[in-house]
Amino acid sequence: MAETVEIRWHGRGGQGTVTAAKVLADACLSGGRHVQAFPEYGPERAGAPLRAYNRISSKPLRMHCPVTKPNIVAVVDATLLDSIDVTEGAPDDAIFVVNTGKEPSEIRQKMKLKDTQKVYTVDATKIALETIGRPLPNSCMLGALAKASGLVDLDTLLEDVKGSFGSKFSEKIITANLEATRRGYEEVKEG
Repeated sequence: MAETVEIRWHGRGGQGTVTAAKVLADACLSGGRHVQAFPEYGPERAGAPLRAYNRISSKPLRMHCPVTKPNIVAVVDATLLDSIDVTEGAPDDAIFVVNTGKEPSEIRQKMKLKDTQKVYTVDATKIALETIGRPLPNSCMLGALAKASGLVDLDTLLEDVKGSFGSKFSEKIITANLEATRRGYEEVKEG
């Protein structure tokens, strides 16, 4: 892993994108790394586009600004690909994880990615509907991002998903989110 990895999340309000960034930070913190997780909101309403960011490092983090050159880009809502340049600032070796039922090759072509950039797809919304019963793709996207990036192992991530839901939710909801995370990890496709 690079000394510092920067992640930019693209989603819509109400999809759990900010929560996903926070849970990833907690999981990496459990692994002994220094972390940051913070959102950037536009109009604060359900469905509005938003960004969230992570920085994960082996050394203390002193930078406190939005991520402009993301090593990893997570796209929680593929409809944003039609209206936002999610590739902005991404280096030639960036990793893209996209919530879609399409194949990675289709998304690579749509996004006009370079051959050196990796693209992963997972149908996180479908998995969320099957496990949670609602279109909340964040847990599934966490699993997919963990697999694509290698930043955190599945067991550590599952522990932090469970811990973040803690006493806030019923055992049924916690179990459903754990299953969504596991399936995201197992079902993500590389292209």
